[in-house]
Formats: sequence, C-alpha cells, structure tokens
Amino acid sequence: MTITRRIILDEGPGGLFESMGVIDDAAPAPVPGILLFPNALGTKEADFAYAEKVAALGYAVLVADLYGQGKRLTRADPDLALYMAELDGDRALLRDRVNRAHALLKDMAEVDKGRTAAIGFCFGGKCVLDLARSGADIAGGVSFHGIYDPPPFPSASITAKLLICHGWDDPLAPPASTMALTGELTEAGCDWQIHAYGHTGHAFTDQAANLPDRGLAYSPAADRRSFRAMRDFLADLFA
Repeated sequence: MTITRRIILDEGPGGLFESMGVIDDAAPAPVPGILLFPNALGTKEADFAYAEKVAALGYAVLVADLYGQGKRLTRADPDLALYMAELDGDRALLRDRVNRAHALLKDMAEVDKGRTAAIGFCFGGKCVLDLARSGADIAGGVSFHGIYDPPPFPSASITAKLLICHGWDDPLAPPASTMALTGELTEAGCDWQIHAYGHTGHAFTDQAANLPDRGLAYSPAADRRSFRAMRDFLADLFA
C-alpha cells in the first residue's frame, strides 16, 4: 500500500481552488470516490491525514477546498468563522461550490464516477447535507458533528443515504436542531440514520479541540466509534 497526495487546482465558482487528492497507488482503479469537507478552518494537515485513513480502506479521496487558494485559518486567528461566514450567508454559493467539488472528484482518473460519497466535519458536515439537499448523485454522505440548519430555499428530493454522527451535548446542534433535521430528512424521503454519542460535545473527531467549557472537545471514544460507523456505512453503500 502506497498512499500519495497530489494538489488539484481548479477554477471554480468565485476563483481558484486548491484541493488535495489522496489515493492508494496500489489500489486497482477505478475505485469509489470520497469527498472530504473540512471544518471551518479549511483544508489542513489533519484533513489530509484523515483522508489517508479513508484511502487505506480502498477509496480515492478529494479533500475539497471551498474557500479558495490561500484562504486558510489556524486556531490562532482571531476570527475562526471568517471564510465560513461568507458561505453561511450565501447558501446558493455554497451549493455551487460543493457540487463543483463533486464534479472535480469524479474527474479524478482513479474514481469510479458512478460510485461517490461525501464526508465532512463541523461546517463540512453542513456541506455534506447541502450536497445531498441539492439532489447530487452521491450514493451517500456522513456528517461528523455537523451543523444542521437547512438553506433558505427549497431542497431537492434527497436520494443519498445519510449517516449523522452526532455528539448529544453539542451546543452547536442542540436536540431541537437534531430533531428538526430528522423531520426534514424524513420529509425528503431520505434513507437516514443517526448515531448519537452521550456525554459528547462538538468537534469530537478533532484532536486539537480542547474547549470543554464551551462544549468543544476531542473524544477518543466517539472518534473511534464514528470512524467504524463510517467504515461500515461506506462498505455497505458500495457493496
């Protein structure tokens, strides 16, 4: 097994975007393709490392840049929502960018264009949901500690199967928001499932998250359990 990375540049809606393809060079192509949407900070080493774990399962992964080349944040920046806020305020632009990322994934030579899915973390979880809400032809999606508010315009019928991995004590997705999502997905005819982890807040897959007083903290148990859930979900999806 030889996992490699390659930068993929693309002229998308609003400028030049720099995504990262992560593949197992030893895997027989084509293989199912997985979009990975990062959290609010944008693409970073932690995303590439997670993508390598997913690629080792037999998938080709695209870590999607939704902000634009050079637009990256670290936890030291004063406004961690700087770039996310633009897309939160323009969900039509977000819809266009996640669909462009999906097209870019399908353009990868290693990807079986008819077998794709998406995963995402925090803001990236919202991106997974909005991609599914747009009617994109992904087979499925996994949201990890995502944000659930729907866009302010009608969604398409959701054909993708969805797995929601959720920290029950997440202050950014309280029980009322979670229940609203279940109603929305049911109304849309979606095949959905929620794995809720007790005593778990936001950012439970993020090893750098350490703000327990604000409900943001890494949980080794929830990280491990959600990865296994994703692994089994994807295996079932592409069986």
